[in-house]
Amino acid sequence: MNENHQDMEKLKALGFSKYEINCYLALAAHHPANGSQLSKISGIARSRIYDVLRKMIRKGFVMEVENGLYVPLPPEEFIKRLKTRFDDSLKALEQRLAEPTRHLAYEYIWSIRGYNTVIGKARQMIAAASSELYIRLFPQAGQLLEEDLKAAEKRGVAIRYIAMGKVPLNFEVQVIHPGTENLMKTIGGRSFDIIADKSEALVGIFEDGQEDTSPISWTRNRWFVIANRDSLRHDFYHYFLEKTYDRQKPLNEREKRIYNIIKADA
Repeated sequence: MNENHQDMEKLKALGFSKYEINCYLALAAHHPANGSQLSKISGIARSRIYDVLRKMIRKGFVMEVENGLYVPLPPEEFIKRLKTRFDDSLKALEQRLAEPTRHLAYEYIWSIRGYNTVIGKARQMIAAASSELYIRLFPQAGQLLEEDLKAAEKRGVAIRYIAMGKVPLNFEVQVIHPGTENLMKTIGGRSFDIIADKSEALVGIFEDGQEDTSPISWTRNRWFVIANRDSLRHDFYHYFLEKTYDRQKPLNEREKRIYNIIKADA
């Protein structure tokens, strides 16, 4: 998904059609303008441009200043109005949700799709973590989340990091998983695992070539979280066993310290 398409999808999520977005952007860059000029600038057919203008006038984002000439609401005021509108909507929703509602007997497991959406959710989880983060990431995702993880560690969150590729060891408890090239071929993509505070999980596999449609599971389901946290804990032991048993090499002092930390994390 290219950047322009992503930007357009984000703007459409604010409640505008593609035509309305293009109309406002064209008018913001060239005003005052008549319908014919706007049609050429925006790429909207002349048969549709006036209908789009009427809708934007009703919404209060465009004004007809002279017969047939239009100007946009100033961009800074446009942003303010959008923020106010969405803030008011969110406050109203929060008030309704605070009212007595049926309590869920258990937590569902939700599927999240869209690479950027998953990364955004991961950033929220990392920012909200208060005690620990168990993570298993391939380098691409790890690089995107590196600063978020450093900020979490700086505020006292314990980072337990399994890197699925050769990357700098930026964290006190971090190992590089052995054989990641073969593993990626075996599972058909790049695994993505974040377990926060023993209470929240975001896990799945970004399949090769289908990163934006691969379902990544998010949940607070207690048993799902515990099972996936244990999976990551024992993946640390895979690293220790591969080095000591397969390669017949002793653990260095740093690795011994990590072993003792992970062992105590039961």
